[in-house]
Amino acid sequence: MPRKNKSTRGPFIREIILQRDQVESFRAYPFSIPVVRSLGTLPLHPSVTFFVGENGSGKSTLLEAIAVAWRLNAEGGDRRMSHGTWASHSSLSEYLTLVRPPTWAGRSFFLRAESYYNHATAIEHTGFLSEFGGASLHEMSHGESFSAFFMRAMKGAGLYILDEPEAALSPQRQLALLKRLDELVKEGSQFIIATHSPIIMAYPNAMIYGCTLRGIAPVEYRDTDHYRTTKAFLDDRHAFLRYLLAR
Repeated sequence: MPRKNKSTRGPFIREIILQRDQVESFRAYPFSIPVVRSLGTLPLHPSVTFFVGENGSGKSTLLEAIAVAWRLNAEGGDRRMSHGTWASHSSLSEYLTLVRPPTWAGRSFFLRAESYYNHATAIEHTGFLSEFGGASLHEMSHGESFSAFFMRAMKGAGLYILDEPEAALSPQRQLALLKRLDELVKEGSQFIIATHSPIIMAYPNAMIYGCTLRGIAPVEYRDTDHYRTTKAFLDDRHAFLRYLLAR
């Protein structure tokens, strides 16, 4: 009987499991991070999952480990990229199990904002610029370069892991990213995103995990600190400024 072709539509990862019995000590990094220390089995949304939290909360460490466990380059890129400038990624990926359905991701990509410059350089050296329209990513503004990635490198059903994609984007371009994200979700893509942007995390029906000192847990959009702080500031910026600047 002929084998059926595997679907190329997501979800590509159903859940993430930390093999806690293999961890020697939860007092050592990265297992001492609250997000990791409390991790057991973490279900992912079939389309869009957000990790949100303060700087240092561990969301990027977890996202990086997922990308490496998926055999993506720790500094960003797809499985063809092997560049590296500093081996700073943790060993967490070695203790993660990615529970996968019988689907195949035609494309996968890890965007890491803090190392995007190195990734853009590697793209030029390895001859993949045609996938970005042929123009040098270093000859664009930072925001234009990010936008070129979203519009050209992300295409077709795939698994896209994005770490703070808003870093170089204006509010208008963040809205454009939301539209592109929706287009790709409708094509069968799955996204796992760490973000501080209340614009990006507003994507409808997404799963949002809050990363705090208490660990990681689902949180509603309006209950995130990002939404509440931004809304409070915009509702009465003068009160905020008087308090912050003692005026």
